[in-house]
Amino acid sequence: MSKQELVVIGQDAACCPGLSAAPLDEGQAVELAKVFKALGDPVRLRLMSMIASRGEGGEVCVCELTPAFELSQPTISHHLKLLRQAGLIDCERRGTWVYYWVLPGVLDRLAAFLTTPQSTGATT
Repeated sequence: MSKQELVVIGQDAACCPGLSAAPLDEGQAVELAKVFKALGDPVRLRLMSMIASRGEGGEVCVCELTPAFELSQPTISHHLKLLRQAGLIDCERRGTWVYYWVLPGVLDRLAAFLTTPQSTGATT
Protein backbone atom coordinates (compact mmCIF):
# COMPACT_ATOMS: atom_id res chain seq x y z
CA MET A 1 0.00 0.00 0.00
CA SER A 2 1.35 3.41 -0.97
CA LYS A 3 1.75 6.05 1.74
CA GLN A 4 2.18 9.15 -0.44
CA GLU A 5 1.32 12.49 1.11
CA LEU A 6 0.73 15.93 -0.28
CA VAL A 7 4.11 17.37 0.63
CA VAL A 8 3.59 20.99 -0.39
CA ILE A 9 0.64 21.62 1.85
CA GLY A 10 2.15 19.54 4.63
CA GLN A 11 0.94 18.60 8.08
CA ASP A 12 2.23 21.77 9.70
CA ALA A 13 0.49 25.06 8.94
CA ALA A 14 3.84 26.84 9.33
CA CYS A 15 5.17 24.82 6.40
CA CYS A 16 3.02 26.47 3.81
CA PRO A 17 0.98 29.51 4.70
CA GLY A 18 -2.16 30.28 2.75
CA LEU A 19 -1.90 31.58 -0.78
CA SER A 20 -2.51 35.17 0.29
CA ALA A 21 -0.17 35.00 3.31
CA ALA A 22 3.16 34.73 1.47
CA PRO A 23 4.48 34.06 -2.03
CA LEU A 24 5.26 30.45 -2.85
CA ASP A 25 8.85 29.50 -3.45
CA GLU A 26 9.68 27.62 -6.65
CA GLY A 27 9.60 24.16 -5.03
CA GLN A 28 6.25 24.76 -3.37
CA ALA A 29 4.80 26.05 -6.64
CA VAL A 30 6.01 23.00 -8.57
CA GLU A 31 4.53 20.57 -6.04
CA LEU A 32 1.25 22.41 -5.70
CA ALA A 33 0.94 22.68 -9.49
CA LYS A 34 0.95 18.85 -9.64
CA VAL A 35 -2.10 18.82 -7.38
CA PHE A 36 -3.97 21.44 -9.39
CA LYS A 37 -3.01 19.74 -12.66
CA ALA A 38 -4.41 16.46 -11.34
CA LEU A 39 -7.64 18.20 -10.35
CA GLY A 40 -7.75 20.23 -13.57
CA ASP A 41 -9.17 17.39 -15.63
CA PRO A 42 -12.98 16.95 -15.51
CA VAL A 43 -12.75 13.13 -15.23
CA ARG A 44 -10.22 13.29 -12.38
CA LEU A 45 -12.22 16.00 -10.64
CA ARG A 46 -15.34 13.81 -10.82
CA LEU A 47 -13.39 10.78 -9.60
CA MET A 48 -12.02 12.80 -6.70
CA SER A 49 -15.51 13.98 -5.86
CA MET A 50 -16.90 10.45 -5.97
CA ILE A 51 -14.17 9.19 -3.65
CA ALA A 52 -14.29 12.17 -1.28
CA SER A 53 -18.07 12.02 -1.00
CA ARG A 54 -17.69 8.78 0.95
CA GLY A 55 -16.59 10.91 3.89
CA GLU A 56 -13.53 10.65 6.10
CA GLY A 57 -12.33 7.08 6.24
CA GLY A 58 -14.73 6.08 3.47
CA GLU A 59 -13.55 4.16 0.48
CA VAL A 60 -14.92 3.22 -2.89
CA CYS A 61 -14.25 0.24 -5.13
CA VAL A 62 -13.04 0.91 -8.64
CA CYS A 63 -15.93 -1.31 -9.73
CA GLU A 64 -18.28 1.46 -8.51
CA LEU A 65 -16.33 4.25 -10.23
CA THR A 66 -15.93 2.84 -13.73
CA PRO A 67 -19.64 2.59 -14.70
CA ALA A 68 -20.11 6.34 -14.08
CA PHE A 69 -17.97 7.13 -17.13
CA GLU A 70 -18.06 6.28 -20.80
CA LEU A 71 -14.37 5.41 -20.64
CA SER A 72 -12.49 2.14 -20.57
CA GLN A 73 -11.31 0.65 -17.30
CA PRO A 74 -7.62 1.24 -18.20
CA THR A 75 -8.37 4.94 -18.81
CA ILE A 76 -10.11 5.23 -15.42
CA SER A 77 -7.13 3.46 -13.81
CA HIS A 78 -4.77 5.95 -15.45
CA HIS A 79 -6.74 8.90 -14.05
CA LEU A 80 -6.75 7.30 -10.59
CA LYS A 81 -2.99 6.76 -10.85
CA LEU A 82 -2.49 10.48 -11.53
CA LEU A 83 -4.59 11.38 -8.48
CA ARG A 84 -2.43 9.01 -6.42
CA GLN A 85 0.79 10.50 -7.79
CA ALA A 86 -0.48 13.96 -6.84
CA GLY A 87 -0.85 12.72 -3.26
CA LEU A 88 -4.62 13.14 -3.13
CA ILE A 89 -5.78 9.54 -2.81
CA ASP A 90 -4.46 6.12 -1.94
CA CYS A 91 -5.61 2.59 -2.66
CA GLU A 92 -5.43 -1.04 -1.67
CA ARG A 93 -5.99 -4.16 -3.74
CA ARG A 94 -8.35 -6.71 -2.22
CA GLY A 95 -8.65 -9.76 -4.40
CA THR A 96 -9.50 -8.60 -7.91
CA TRP A 97 -10.75 -5.17 -6.86
CA VAL A 98 -8.95 -1.98 -5.85
CA TYR A 99 -10.42 0.33 -3.21
CA TYR A 100 -9.65 4.06 -3.13
CA TRP A 101 -9.87 6.70 -0.40
CA VAL A 102 -8.85 10.31 0.08
CA LEU A 103 -5.69 10.67 2.13
CA PRO A 104 -6.49 12.04 5.59
CA GLY A 105 -6.41 15.82 5.86
CA VAL A 106 -5.51 16.43 2.21
CA LEU A 107 -8.68 18.33 1.33
CA ASP A 108 -8.59 20.34 4.56
CA ARG A 109 -4.97 21.37 3.94
CA LEU A 110 -5.76 22.29 0.34
CA ALA A 111 -8.78 24.31 1.47
CA ALA A 112 -6.71 26.04 4.16
CA PHE A 113 -4.11 26.96 1.55
CA LEU A 114 -6.76 28.55 -0.67
CA THR A 115 -8.62 30.33 2.11
CA THR A 116 -7.97 34.03 2.57
CA PRO A 117 -7.95 35.33 6.12
CA GLN A 118 -11.07 37.27 7.11
CA SER A 119 -10.31 40.70 8.49
CA THR A 120 -12.07 41.79 11.65
CA GLY A 121 -15.26 43.60 10.88
CA ALA A 122 -15.42 42.31 7.29
CA THR A 123 -18.91 41.78 5.92
CA THR A 124 -19.99 39.04 3.59
